[in-house]
Amino acid sequence: MQTNKKVKITPLGGLHEIGKNLTVFEYENDILILDCGLAFPDEDMPGVDMVIPDITYLEKHKNRIRGIVLTHGHEDHIGAIPYVLKQFNVPIYGTKLTLGILKYKLQEHGILNSTKLNVINPGESFKLGEMKVEYIRSNHSIADAVAVAIHTPAGVILHTGDFKIDTTPIDGSMIDLARIGELGKKGILALMSDSTNAERPGFTMSERTVGKTFDHIFEGCEKRIFVATFASNIHRVQQIINAAVKFGRKVAVSGRSMENVLSAAIELGYMKIPKNTLIDIDEIGRYPKEKLVIITTGSQGEPMAALSRMAFSGHKKANIEEGDLVIISASPIPGNEKAISNVINELLKHGAEVVYEALADVHVSGHACQEELKIILSLANPRYFIPVHGEYKHLYAHKELARTVGIPNKNILLLENGKQVELSYKEAKITGTVPAGRVLVDGLGVGDVGNIVLRDRKHLSEDGLIVVVVAIDREGHQVVSGPDIISRGFVYVRESEDLMGEMREIAMDTVNMCLDKNALDWNTIKTKLRNEVGGFIFNKTKRKPMILPVIMDV
Repeated sequence: MQTNKKVKITPLGGLHEIGKNLTVFEYENDILILDCGLAFPDEDMPGVDMVIPDITYLEKHKNRIRGIVLTHGHEDHIGAIPYVLKQFNVPIYGTKLTLGILKYKLQEHGILNSTKLNVINPGESFKLGEMKVEYIRSNHSIADAVAVAIHTPAGVILHTGDFKIDTTPIDGSMIDLARIGELGKKGILALMSDSTNAERPGFTMSERTVGKTFDHIFEGCEKRIFVATFASNIHRVQQIINAAVKFGRKVAVSGRSMENVLSAAIELGYMKIPKNTLIDIDEIGRYPKEKLVIITTGSQGEPMAALSRMAFSGHKKANIEEGDLVIISASPIPGNEKAISNVINELLKHGAEVVYEALADVHVSGHACQEELKIILSLANPRYFIPVHGEYKHLYAHKELARTVGIPNKNILLLENGKQVELSYKEAKITGTVPAGRVLVDGLGVGDVGNIVLRDRKHLSEDGLIVVVVAIDREGHQVVSGPDIISRGFVYVRESEDLMGEMREIAMDTVNMCLDKNALDWNTIKTKLRNEVGGFIFNKTKRKPMILPVIMDV
């Protein structure tokens, strides 16, 4: 359908990065938000708990927002919702399991009762202003994932969400390729498609292949078995439980997120667990080790997750012992490789046998590889193509794939977070840029840790801290006590007495010089101390610790 009407798309997260997915769709006076996720901090963000999108643009236009539409229940797609809802409360739409998982998050933040949650099944549609949203059944590493077709007067925009084409899914429901093909024949204005595995050739293996691996490992095993996986991958958890039942083992679960997701999945009927299979983690001492399977969080090496605490003997209920078997059923999220390696090393030191992706097929991806991406591109046959969800290299690889199936280069748009694109049948053009940075969450603080604080934390972690304490009689123009030098993370005082003594002399000379010149402004003295002591330390050690002068007026 050819029309001159226009629809605007603004990604606020998920491009040139992994995670933090949030895309804004606008038609005239209506705004629809697709997904609202978080990202995990990298090594340049010491002390930060999570990263969420900057929603400044949405706050300015909150009266036009008709709802938040969710594709599935992973943290990188729903994790920021509690923080966003505190800025503006709008209805949320999602599948049964997605909203079941989200309820636990909203409950923890105390906003469940004030939030309107609308369950939408695959195949159903609903209106948000002038836009109609259609859910299309999909496959991913979590149940109830959907692709979303947004029907606007300007044309249809198809967003795949995270997906793969699994012809033998655990729940028996394959991605609805027929509906995508049907929409493609009628005409799709733009396709936005998952680029995570765009560099990988071939097809992604079916989730069922992991079940066969579990059966093979469990058969004849006389060890206590620990399996670490993503809490949200209920199909994986179901297969672990199936293998445990098959070989006569009881199952205990450890990790708050694992317990929450399992409760939601059982309550909503997404998992089938025979009676008397699940036991409380407190009960594991009552059973022989060869009759136990413990499913746990921590497959990414997170320091506070259950597996890490078990590996470092910090878990109250179940620590790793010699002779245990640990299966890590996940692949590292980029940036987590070192953390996972540390946990594996610690597990091996305890005498455990460790099985991970490099050694056996204990994990398959939830994202489509190149051949599956080409199938979707061919079926959808869009006028415009926008690769999403991935770093720049993934988006670029997806662009090259699109060219091989015949999409003209001029109709492929490589966007950035914050870039607004306006689409009509006749043209696609960038119309502006909006704020789309990172908001850092540290404890209860949201956005109060900025680049300057991060810089200081990094500085402290790399070079340490020197505190110069001095008491001055302002009226008498003399030093009453000090300067005292306190070192933290720079040098050990007792082993560096000469250096500390020289620092004291430099500090004393600097203060006296300021007093002699009647420079009694505390900021002036602090700046001089910082420069003189810092310069001396650098000349002596070639290091730059943070210098913190403390002046007391006596």
